[in-house]
Amino acid sequence: MRLSLALLTIYWMLAGFPQAEPILEFTLAPSEDLLNQPVSIDLSGSDYYQDTGKLVLYRVDGNNRTIIPSQLENGMSPKLWFLPGRIIPSGEEVCFEIVKLSGTRAEIVMTARADKDHITIFSGEQEVLKYRHSMIEAPEGINPLYRKQGAYIHPLLSPAGKVLTNIQPADHYHHYGIWNPWTKTIVDGQEVDFWNLALGEGTVRFAGLISKTAGEVFSGFTIRQEHVNFKALGPEQVAINESWHVKNFPVEIEGRTCWLIDFTSTMNNPLDSAIELSAYRYGGGIGWRATAAWNKDNSSVLTSEGKTRKDADGTHARWCRVEGWFPSGISSGILFCSHPGNRAHPEPMRVWPEDANDGRGDVFFEFCPIRHSKWTIYPGKDYVMKYRMLVFDGEISPEIAESVWQHYAQPVSIEWIK
Repeated sequence: MRLSLALLTIYWMLAGFPQAEPILEFTLAPSEDLLNQPVSIDLSGSDYYQDTGKLVLYRVDGNNRTIIPSQLENGMSPKLWFLPGRIIPSGEEVCFEIVKLSGTRAEIVMTARADKDHITIFSGEQEVLKYRHSMIEAPEGINPLYRKQGAYIHPLLSPAGKVLTNIQPADHYHHYGIWNPWTKTIVDGQEVDFWNLALGEGTVRFAGLISKTAGEVFSGFTIRQEHVNFKALGPEQVAINESWHVKNFPVEIEGRTCWLIDFTSTMNNPLDSAIELSAYRYGGGIGWRATAAWNKDNSSVLTSEGKTRKDADGTHARWCRVEGWFPSGISSGILFCSHPGNRAHPEPMRVWPEDANDGRGDVFFEFCPIRHSKWTIYPGKDYVMKYRMLVFDGEISPEIAESVWQHYAQPVSIEWIK
């Protein structure tokens, strides 16, 4: 089941909530046209963030008050997330009201579910993506060093159900859907490769589920991963601890359902000495081996700087749109957005050229923060990389891509009324 804003609105209308007086009011007045994208408001200055399931958000349009699905996210800075429910043109000021219920309301939820192999994000009953946490063996007859203890996303599906990721392709058995190991690193004076598994120098593995999130607006999970150095003396060494925070917002853009996926990686060096992430064309950030259905003849690349597959590799960009056609005639793709707080933003990229893999032109994309310069990871500090992915069917124009990135980079300002 695909949950649309229209269905959620009908649900809340039927719920018949009383028109109570608002406890908080605020306005949005975007400087650029605001598509129906996630907005968050900080509730850390109030006690209302503790009222999970008791807050209802209204959008006020003249004399009309429309219930807007909303979701509390607790943490160091508690936030109330919502989708505006319509495009808000530049310069228009829209008022929103938060009402507190006397009891807990029913919810229609997006969910994240864990089983023995995966953590799966759903929109309604529709699968969005799977994060693998269990061991996957190397293909039969292939070097067993290619086996991997999870730590990747596959499959990632488009809203139409098209699989956009690929794992263990015969040309690169170490490619795993969406993943982010570092390639050339210096740990305790030794060069260690966590990317090329067949070298036997290192790997990245799942290390634990921290939390799952479900709600009206998004679902997601937070997990731990370990970058393991097999070259260390004595017991195996965890060189980098990492967490992934992944959440999906089903959104409607130009009348189409899209997945808007926020991906945050936080690294920490637990050793007593610094680690060097050496400059190289692969490593870290966010990497994607695309479906085997795409090649140089049925796919395209466009960056925020106007680069295409012919000249994008090694350049910097705020966003990169990669799309392709399937034999069924459906086109799908991913818009990758780099956060302005990321290292080396606008971020350098690895984009396979059209003659990749013996001329087939298979598709690989990566935001690669160490493409042109090394990065030193010091003990006891957190290092954060943030990305937003818009997963779509059909086509996304450069103007829409820029609007999605602008809102990610500079969230719309909020003015409190009370």
